[in-house]
Formats: sequence, structure tokens, C-alpha cells
Amino acid sequence: MNGALLNPEEVRVTDATVTGGKGRQLAQLRHFGLPVPDFAVLPAAWSEGRGEAFPAALVTALHDGLAARGWLEQPLAVRSSAVGEDSAAASFAGIYTSCLNVQGLDGVVAAVQTVWASLDSDTARAYRARMGHAGPARMGVIVMPLLAAEASGIGFTCDPLTGREDRLVIHANRGLGETLVGGETAGDEYVFAEDVEDAWRLIECRPGPKTCMSVPAPGGGTRRVALPDAAAAPLFDTERAEALAALLRDAAVAMDFVAPFYDLEWVWDGARFWLTQARPVTRRPRHAYGPLQAQPAIWTRGNTCEVMPEPLQPADWNFSRRGVNDLLVQGYVLAGFPVLAGAQRAGLFEGRLYLEASLLQWEAWDAIGMKPERLNALMGGHQPAIDVTPPGGRERLRRALTTLRYLVRAPALRRRGEAEIAAMHALARQVRQGPPPRDRDALRRLLYTVSRPGRTSIGAFFLQGSGGASLSFLVERLEHFFPGEGEALGAALLTGGTPSVTAQQGYDLLRLARLARAAGFPAQVPAQGDYARAFAEFMEVHGHRGHYETYMHSASWRERPERLLEQLPALAEVDEAALRARQQDAAAAAWQRVRREVPFWHRPLLRSLVKAARRECNQREAARSGLIALLEVCRMAWRLAADLLRADGALAERDDVFFVLPSEAERAVDGLVPPAGLRARVAARKALYEAWQAVTPPEYLCIAPAGEWLAAPAWPAPPHRPGEGWR
Repeated sequence: MNGALLNPEEVRVTDATVTGGKGRQLAQLRHFGLPVPDFAVLPAAWSEGRGEAFPAALVTALHDGLAARGWLEQPLAVRSSAVGEDSAAASFAGIYTSCLNVQGLDGVVAAVQTVWASLDSDTARAYRARMGHAGPARMGVIVMPLLAAEASGIGFTCDPLTGREDRLVIHANRGLGETLVGGETAGDEYVFAEDVEDAWRLIECRPGPKTCMSVPAPGGGTRRVALPDAAAAPLFDTERAEALAALLRDAAVAMDFVAPFYDLEWVWDGARFWLTQARPVTRRPRHAYGPLQAQPAIWTRGNTCEVMPEPLQPADWNFSRRGVNDLLVQGYVLAGFPVLAGAQRAGLFEGRLYLEASLLQWEAWDAIGMKPERLNALMGGHQPAIDVTPPGGRERLRRALTTLRYLVRAPALRRRGEAEIAAMHALARQVRQGPPPRDRDALRRLLYTVSRPGRTSIGAFFLQGSGGASLSFLVERLEHFFPGEGEALGAALLTGGTPSVTAQQGYDLLRLARLARAAGFPAQVPAQGDYARAFAEFMEVHGHRGHYETYMHSASWRERPERLLEQLPALAEVDEAALRARQQDAAAAAWQRVRREVPFWHRPLLRSLVKAARRECNQREAARSGLIALLEVCRMAWRLAADLLRADGALAERDDVFFVLPSEAERAVDGLVPPAGLRARVAARKALYEAWQAVTPPEYLCIAPAGEWLAAPAWPAPPHRPGEGWR
């Protein structure tokens, strides 16, 4: 080979089969603006002759490479970077050797040989066999200056024991990391949780017995130093611990914003934190209810394929991953059902939003006795159902009490939700009509102000995602009397009455279209006249809505009115009177069937359920409208942040900001992510987004308990009843 040591940028653009996994991960971290010390990698091909004499040409090349970097007289760390190491499938954690405080050329040569030799240990051979790694083992070697470690440790950007995604765990000890990684001392443990502003807050500190530390030894290598009893005090205060947690989370989302679950090694030199390793967490336990542990995880887009059909950009995913849980659990919390803390119901596969159907099925079954197949019908899609066992008397009584608590407590939460919706619209109106922020601090306050209600409005979440109990009961009762027709009959019975905000929006659009036709469909809305007044009124009430309105990167009608004007010619052809007449006829026919085929003593219950379901559906649409109003002003504020980042050189285009997470934008504004690092993250994500757009995602996915993927076609298709045309 020509040359020996590759610099970080050469490592980044070289295949991992050349440099090994650990070196490639470090190069990516540096590229994305993370604090990684300078390093070089000896390519893995040199290890193929490790059983022979050390090549004289390599000694010369190492000398030249170290001298060029000024490292010949500097203490170094020499670490493994095997091909396949620190990958998404295999970590090789603790299997290969690292050498610290390596001094001089002879020390580097000896350390390289030691690291190579660890490829052939019995432990390494057994692990490769278990992982199915065939072929010759090859080892790249990382060389970097030894950091002056006052403290060091490891951090997991999920809980490695439970699999919880909403936890971050850090272990820390004094000195070099050998004593902690080798299990010689426990060190401190810090546990963090994500708050409503996406910041990771310390929730628990468990000081450990820091009995010894590893320090550089004179002449090379390391030695152990006993620590006094005073060392039992925590290494970091809350502020510094949270700064480290924020750094580790930033590194994880930079590497993979979809699944940011990494095992990272870090060093504190007394002035700043450094990252020295990043490996994906390969065997994260599934965090689910006990009865689901032995069953596949079922992910479906039977509902989300309509709400969010296109791939999600990072800003959209950041909103959705938290919002799905907020929307779907409020009814269970209200009823006193023990919702599993930290369970994640939203997933991103091929860029699309999926729901964890097995979790949702279990919660509906265990809380109120809704059969998984019934919930599947309400969710849409053809995903399989989980296995459940028939309930006993005690379980039925518990579910009845849960339902009773829901019915008693729901009215108060509905009132709270209605007040929160009004507050959302008032806040959005205030932001739209107010002056723009004057400086960065004012913009930061604005962003928190407009985003916080989208994380804390419990009543609105309940109305939007968990308030459809009456509709569910109505369809269930109709299915009892009219098998296979419950949903269609329910839809017909719900027509009439006060329209929802979304239905009213449709009627207002039809009126606007008729006025536009009378005005000759002008390309621009005139300054005055009936059409102009109606258009202004429509925009005041409905201007925050739009196409693909649940995407933050999608402009509202207020921002892009031409998208609304394009619809008006087609809408002008709709006969509103005929439309309303068809609705009335459908409702009348449905009620006639109920009177004819349902025993009279059941009819009052059905009428009560229809009334309640109509109210709940209207409240659900009102909550959606309020949340979209907030999303519109969030987009406004987010694009103002984009202008700041562009001025700093961190973004090339304004809409690149939607490829950035809020935490990343804040760190970039504060100077914690260099402009080049943020641009690199955006470029990588835009390429990924483009690839996602070319993929047709499956309707559902199944992941076995051991983590392997099960192909969707392996599950039987839903039965086709004789005489059915389409479903």
C-alpha cells in the first residue's frame, strides 16, 4: 500500500471494510461537528500478514505519518477498528484490545501488533461465529493523541437494560476509562429524561464507589491509583452532567436521527468533553407490556398513510414521535389504566410514520376489553392481531371500572380541551399579528412559546386522539345488529347536526368557489367586492389549514394562497344542495333501518351514542384545527431561525431548516455545532430523504422478539367473504 495512516476525512470517504467500523464512526462524528480529537487510521489490509514479521515498510510509513502530525514525542492511544466492529448488527464491545499512553515509534509498533493479535483470541473467534462473520478477520487501527482525562466514561442514549427510548444513562469515573470499562470500579451513574422542550434533564444521580482510577504511567502504559473516600462524591454537578447528556444525544441524532440509540465513550479533560467512540446499541430490549414480550412487534401505517403519506423530514419526525404518544394515551390515563411509561407508539420506517399496533391493541384490550381485531378495523390496514386470552370475572370487573372512571372523568377533560383549543387559536393569532422577534433571545422565547402548548395541552390531546369512545361503542353496537355494516351505518347516522370545523371549512370553500366563479375566477383575489370579503373571512378562520397540513415543512393556505385558488374552479361545479340532500337521505334511511331491525329498548342507547359520537368527532376536528394553527406559527418561527442559521453559514437554503432538529438548531446558534457540521448533517439527511421518496413502503411490518424482521407477506391475508367486491 502507498502510505499508512489515513486522516479523518480520508477515513470518512473510504469504505468501512478498509478502515474498520470504529474509525468510520469517529470520522462521521467529526464530519457532523462533534468534538472528536484528531486521529488517524491504519487500514485493515495491513493486518492480513499479522502472523509474520512486522513489515519494515510499515515501520517507515508509521514513522513518517507520526512525524508529520507531530505525534512521535506525544503519548498516544492505539485502538481497534476491526471490519464489522461497532456496526448496527455487531458491537464487539470489550472484545478487542486498546492500548493507552503509547510512547514513541517502537511503542506504536508494539501496540499495533497487540491490537492485531486480539483478532485471534478465543472470545473474538466465538463472537464472530455467533454473528455469522465469515471470511478472514481484518483489523484497522486507530491512532490518536492521549487525552488528559480528569474523568471518562460511557453513555447510552437509551436505557440499555429496559430499552426505554426516553432515558439516557451515563457512567463516569475519574481518570482514564479502563477501570470503568473493565469493571474494576462502578463509578457514578446519571439518569436523564427528556422534558417538553426536548432538553435532557437529570432525574437521578447514583454516586458509585470510585475506589481507583487509571492514569498514565511514566515511560508508557497505565497504572492504577487508589482513591480516598472523598472520591465517592459525584463527579459532576447537574449543569455539567446535563451538558454531557446534551452532547451525547446530539452525537446520536447526528449519526441517526431516526434511531439515535448509541453507546458512546467520552473524556472530560477539565475544560471540555471529547468523544472517543460511538457504536449503535445492537441488542436493545423491547420495551413493551409483559404479554407482548414473546410476540412480534407489529408496525402499521393503516391510518398514518392517509394523514402523513409522504416521508417525514427530521422536524416532522421530532413533532410526530412525541405527539403520537401524547394523543393516544390520554384516555387511558384519564381512566386510571396503568399505561407503560416510556412505551413508544410511533416509528419511522423508510421515512414513513408507523404506529406500534401491538401496543395499541393490547392497551385497548386490557383497558376496556376491545378485541384486537376490532381495533384493527378502526385503525384501518390489514395488519395481524396479537394473541390474547379470554378474560376472567376479575378482569371483566376491572375493565368495567376503568370504563366507568372514563365516563365520569371525561366531561371535565373535554371542557379543558375546548379551553386549550381556544387558547391555541388566540396564541397563533397573537403571533401572526405581532412584531417579529428583535434578536436571538427573543426568537428563542418565541419558539418555546409557540411549541410548548403542543406538548402540554392534555385536554386537546384527549379530544384529538383519545376521545372517540362513543364512536367506538356505537360501531360495536351496530355491528351486533348489522354484521359487516357497522362503520357504514355509523357514518350515515352521524350526518346532520352542527358540522365540525373541517366540514364547515368545506361548506365555506364551496361558497367561496361560487363567488369566484361569479367573479370570473381571477388569477388574483380582487381588492374589494363580495369575493374579496369572503376570501378574507375564509383566510381569517381557515387560513392555517392546507395541503399535507401535518407536515411542518408544508405551507399553509395563508402562506401560499395560490394552492387554494387552484381548487376553486373544480369546487364550483359541486351542487351543495344536492350534497346535503344526499346526506339527509342517507341519515333517514339509516334511522329507518334502526327502527325496523333494532329492538325498541336498544334504540335510546343508540341515539345517545350517536349524539355523543357526533360531539366527540366535532371536538376531535376542533382539536386538530387548533394544533394545526400552532404548527403554522411554529413554521413561521422556525423559518426565522433558518435566517439566523443562514447568516451564520450553517444552512445553504432556508427550507434546509426542516432537516434540522430543534436541539441541533439551538446548539448551532449557541456555537456548540460548527456551521460545517450542521451543513453536513443536512446534506446527509437530504440524500436519505431522496432515497425514501423512491421507495414504496409496506403497509405493515413485523419484528420478532429476537429482533429479526418478519416479511409482511408471511402473514395470511384477511379472509374474502363470498359476494364481496372490494374492502
